[in-house]
Amino acid sequence: MDSITQLSQSLGEGLKRLEAQVTTAESCTGGGIGEAITRISGSSAWFEAGYITYSNTQKTAQLGVPAELFPRVGAVSQEVVEAMALGAAQRSGARFAVAVSGIAGPDGGSAEKPVGTVWLAWADGDRVIAERRQFAGDRDEVRRQTVKAALEGLIRLVATEMSARG
Repeated sequence: MDSITQLSQSLGEGLKRLEAQVTTAESCTGGGIGEAITRISGSSAWFEAGYITYSNTQKTAQLGVPAELFPRVGAVSQEVVEAMALGAAQRSGARFAVAVSGIAGPDGGSAEKPVGTVWLAWADGDRVIAERRQFAGDRDEVRRQTVKAALEGLIRLVATEMSARG
């Protein structure tokens, strides 16, 4: 079993214990996080929905990301991934959400946001945690590292909730 499948299995076990569901809002990974989660048999009990919103228009239409954010901060930004995560959770009804937006390459980068720049956000109710990461490698490697980081963040969020419950 590869590391992403192991992470998905661990996430599923935690979500089952909490009787909670997760949703994904993906841009640069194009559905890779949802695919990883649904590798696990029985994931329909804890995976609510996945949104693949590659264009800014769809980030607004499907997730409610304010259109005025894009010209101001760009799609690859803390503000956008936080809005994506909250929008996915609200629209799906899932307890937990993860959102990603990044520049997987090989083109599209800039001095301010080079190829490999990815913003991730995790939501639990109204609480959102966002993080900027800089991944190395080609397009596939950047996407794989993003999926792994997204799952690891969800596992941390679920574990925090489990320890709070005692």
